Amino acid sequence: MPSSRAGTTLGQVRPTTADYGNDTHTSATSGVSNSSERLYGSPRRKRQRINADRYVMPFAFVQKNADIVVQLHTSPFRSRFAVWLPLDPAAAAPDAGEGKTKKPAQGISLAEEKTPQRAHNLIPDPRLDTYHNTTPISYASQQMLLAPRRQHRTVAKVPIKVLDAPNLAEDFYLNLMDWGSSDVLAVGLGTGVFMYNAQNGKVAKLCTLDDDKVTSVSWIQKGTHLAVGTKKGLVQIWDAQKFKRLRTMTGHTARVGSLAWNAHILSTGSRDRTIMHRDVRAPDQWVKQLLGHKQEVCGLKWNCQDGQLASGSNDNTVLVWDKCMDQKPLWTFTEHIAAVKALAWSPHQRGLLASGGGTADRRIIFHDTVRGAVKSDIDTGSQVCNLMWSKNSNELVSTHGYIQNNLVVWKYPSMTRVASLTGHTYRVLYLAMSPDGTQVVTGAGDETLRFWEVFKPKQPIRLLGGSIDLPVIR
Repeated sequence: MPSSRAGTTLGQVRPTTADYGNDTHTSATSGVSNSSERLYGSPRRKRQRINADRYVMPFAFVQKNADIVVQLHTSPFRSRFAVWLPLDPAAAAPDAGEGKTKKPAQGISLAEEKTPQRAHNLIPDPRLDTYHNTTPISYASQQMLLAPRRQHRTVAKVPIKVLDAPNLAEDFYLNLMDWGSSDVLAVGLGTGVFMYNAQNGKVAKLCTLDDDKVTSVSWIQKGTHLAVGTKKGLVQIWDAQKFKRLRTMTGHTARVGSLAWNAHILSTGSRDRTIMHRDVRAPDQWVKQLLGHKQEVCGLKWNCQDGQLASGSNDNTVLVWDKCMDQKPLWTFTEHIAAVKALAWSPHQRGLLASGGGTADRRIIFHDTVRGAVKSDIDTGSQVCNLMWSKNSNELVSTHGYIQNNLVVWKYPSMTRVASLTGHTYRVLYLAMSPDGTQVVTGAGDETLRFWEVFKPKQPIRLLGGSIDLPVIR
């Protein structure tokens, strides 16, 4: 008779075959076997080899009080295992009698012609509640641990190039360096202006001033003409390709320390506290004069998209001017407590202006020039000399004087430090960026220019059939 053991599960009981010591076997038609049952063991005596064409020994094991029916058929040539789940619960009821075998006619075969699998080989679904009883790690934590590792942002700690810059003035209020769109770096050294071609490494001298000194330089957007401010308050326009001075413009009564281009409009800031708009196409010396600062204007930056001009001064204020307004500034910001030279407009967010304060302030403040409000600020711990936004990512770089003399790459808006680069032994007073936005060059009173690889190149957006270069904002 088939044996059933209550309280056991599939895989815990191993049914065994009969003892064949007397060279007898159960008839295939009788349906009754002389099998004995042992737990986790093998037959007591070695099975006798049977010489026959075909031998089939049917065996059925039915677990009572369950909805699972298991049938095992063995022979010397073939093994078969089938699990049947009755569709009707009554089909698995224990009222079939002890000498009868359940018919699997109403069941569904889950496995056939395969070796049975043990329960511990089944991999549970980690999203099920039962899985949480086997591991203290939640499904969300597993997903995070199995996710690919995020690549860290790395910036080289050493400059890729260092150039000598003799007679580079150590003056916080001047702007003596600019990198044009033609990949030429202009530097004011004493009484002369020099041009360094970043593509071939050649250096050329553009001009030498007579009885005057260079206090500021700025490239027009096309990179063909250079504006030069002087200590005597003059502004010269030079054709950099022909090495020819086109005109000299007057109007200021003191040195011109800051310059900013907006197409054909050149804005100049002076120690005489005034800002002048000049149309280089017109014969007039200037077309508009702006009065608002009480001390020297040392920072000027145009936002060409919105038509706004930001100005910083030694009077600790930041003024925002609209090109359509007359003599009054659009916004006045008085949060800084030291001179403001560092100014930068974000290319990724409309109306976002960053400004940096001097030694007594040391902060970078972000202004919303659409609403006229302050968004946030951060204490850098050192005098802020320059600010520039990355063209390719939502990051910015700042250069510092007392006491750190370094440059820092920041991630906006979290303002976490991506990198802090050192090398200059004096205040890092001058900063310029390459046309592709990947490199910056810094200048200091130690009379050196250092080139740094700080930003990643712009990634093209791939479309079907090709790719197109579009700005990527992160």
